[in-house]
Amino acid sequence: MKATYLLPIALTVLIVIFFAGLPALQVCPPPKRIADDRRGWRSHWFILALTLVYTLVAFVNLGDTRAPQSFRQLDNEYADIELANPSPIGRVMLYTGIVQGSYTLQFSPDGETWIPAANYEQGHASLLKWEEPELFAVPEGDVRTVRVIGYDGAELGEVALFSPSGERLEISCGVTEFCDEQALVPETPYFLNSSYFDEIYHARTAWEHLRGMWPYEISHPPLGKEILSLGILLFGMTPFGWRFMGTLFGAAMLPLVYWFARKLYGGKTVPACCAALLATDFMHFAQTRIATIDTYGVFFILLMYGFMYDYLQTRSRKALVLSGLFFGLGAASKWTCLYAGAGLGVLWLADWIRQARAAAPEGKALGEKPADAQPGRAFLQNVGWCLIFFVAVPALIYYLSYIPYGAARGAAPFSLDYTKIVWNNQVFMFTYHKGVNATHPYSSRWYQWMLDIRPILYYLKRFDDGRRSSFGAWLNPLLCWAGLLSLFVLLYMALVRRDRKAGFLLWGYLAQLLPWVLITRTTFEYHYFPSSVFLVLALGYVFALMRDCEKDWKWRVYGLCGLSAALFVLFYPAISGLPVNSETATKFLKWLPTWPF
Repeated sequence: MKATYLLPIALTVLIVIFFAGLPALQVCPPPKRIADDRRGWRSHWFILALTLVYTLVAFVNLGDTRAPQSFRQLDNEYADIELANPSPIGRVMLYTGIVQGSYTLQFSPDGETWIPAANYEQGHASLLKWEEPELFAVPEGDVRTVRVIGYDGAELGEVALFSPSGERLEISCGVTEFCDEQALVPETPYFLNSSYFDEIYHARTAWEHLRGMWPYEISHPPLGKEILSLGILLFGMTPFGWRFMGTLFGAAMLPLVYWFARKLYGGKTVPACCAALLATDFMHFAQTRIATIDTYGVFFILLMYGFMYDYLQTRSRKALVLSGLFFGLGAASKWTCLYAGAGLGVLWLADWIRQARAAAPEGKALGEKPADAQPGRAFLQNVGWCLIFFVAVPALIYYLSYIPYGAARGAAPFSLDYTKIVWNNQVFMFTYHKGVNATHPYSSRWYQWMLDIRPILYYLKRFDDGRRSSFGAWLNPLLCWAGLLSLFVLLYMALVRRDRKAGFLLWGYLAQLLPWVLITRTTFEYHYFPSSVFLVLALGYVFALMRDCEKDWKWRVYGLCGLSAALFVLFYPAISGLPVNSETATKFLKWLPTWPF
């Protein structure tokens, strides 16, 4: 047996030992929300410190804060780049904009004779990156001028020339935009200075919204890209700028999970441990640091479920309104929030059915008190509120999120043209997602997500010295495997012990997962992200059971959270892109043959 496989075996044994210490479920009462007498923010020092530390770690090496900002389009035009001192050329680097097209590069030793040197296609996957066209013909002697011929409006931000020894050459341009930011030229293309994975869609579209252009990525609702664009407004069209908002929302999820867990279990220890599990989860860290829209959907799912739980416990109309509001924001960010909204509807309906049974004569015979003296009237009133805040308000939010689309076409909100834009995009999204069946080397199915079998690799770069930089998205195996066992605890407590809290969490998890069981399109590990936050809360349920029924529960819970943190440190290179020795990383991080690390 390979030594690599001893690590997952050891982790599995430790998880089993942890659950072996779980009190007998048939006698231990369902966890209650304990009271907390301490008030004020100072009593929540741990979550404040954890959020601060996580934020600092998440923003380190997030991306360069500077990148070329001036661009020029070439539509069957050329730009000549003059070398201050004629020299042989070893390689060329281009920083691409967001308009697709193609280039031909020509070298000239004298400004009169032109030698074709490279052809480069600037397609949708080659945007907002430092790219190196492959040179197929290089003059043996000195080059004085390089001509860049652009076609179809290709947008370019900067050109850099290097000698065969790797020294950057001093240049000047007739087209100023191509040579005015030479200080920003990196030594090599890298995720810190270039886009990667689906940033080529979402970061691009966010910038198109800011520039009043018709967006390229229209397969998801607009709000997520609009939130993403706020970072670009603050920090410019730079890797740091287009990744800023997602990372900020990722950090904000820690106090959000803490708040949710306090509503479920009370106290501070169990909620703090839930936040620690989320802070050390691989997918949460990697997924929130990439400029895609999944982060915003998960953020709003936590809020809509947190406030729905609050409503079911307190009957607070404010909580119901806020749940509907965040459902609207989530749905306008990504359609996966519609699954979450359907889950909320089931929970809401189940609660009213329970109330109706409690108000029935047979319910009174069992000693149950009616939830409301006039449940029928209360139900209709509540339906009215839900129609307003789970249908009308979300529909308005969703509709208004298309304002950048309308602005690009000169259509005012509520005009017929604007409404057609919104409607046509819904038709496109439905047919587009229905037909995504292309093969992908890192695609996976829902049952693989539940066991961490097939992560998705977002980025990989190999260096000449044997190091590599890579990262992907998959769950911390402790959260994945221990969380899965926690679901069986929830199932038992919900079905046998009739604990509504367990049922709420179990359904919250399933509402995000079950739709993917039926979907046949190409899917990836990151689609498990919304379900993963419920694994955190499910483990919190187990922690609360131990808290209420065992004396020495803290050390076992602290040990599990400490183990999660240790795994985070071990796998940090594989979720952050930190360059490490390739052979050593494979030895310690490739736990399963299907893991690409």
